[in-house]
Amino acid sequence: MSASTSTDIDLNLTPAAAVEVKKFMEAEGVTGEQGGLRVAVQPGGCSGFKYSLVIEDKSAEDDFVLDNDGFKVFVDPFSAQYISGVTIDYVTSMQGSGFTFKNPNSTGGCGCGSSFTA
Repeated sequence: MSASTSTDIDLNLTPAAAVEVKKFMEAEGVTGEQGGLRVAVQPGGCSGFKYSLVIEDKSAEDDFVLDNDGFKVFVDPFSAQYISGVTIDYVTSMQGSGFTFKNPNSTGGCGCGSSFTA
């Protein structure tokens, strides 16, 4: 089975998040033709699941591959069930800067903003 494109996954990156992803890709020498951002959900965190963002140079065999502006987004089958409808943003505030996740499917969360309950 090869990587497939899926329209079933509704994952949104804001323009601010896309700019930051491109900066990280450039810093790591990853091109947008094959490389991109892996968005994953992993067991753990203080609410049951946590988000993971990693720059990778290519997709895995069973990934869903989503095209974004200038790079690809990779989602593994386990994570796909939890991230449909998620919006990833990059915010800068007096407390610092970083990626945030808005997940309409989560039933709970915690103060850190990077873990959730489904």
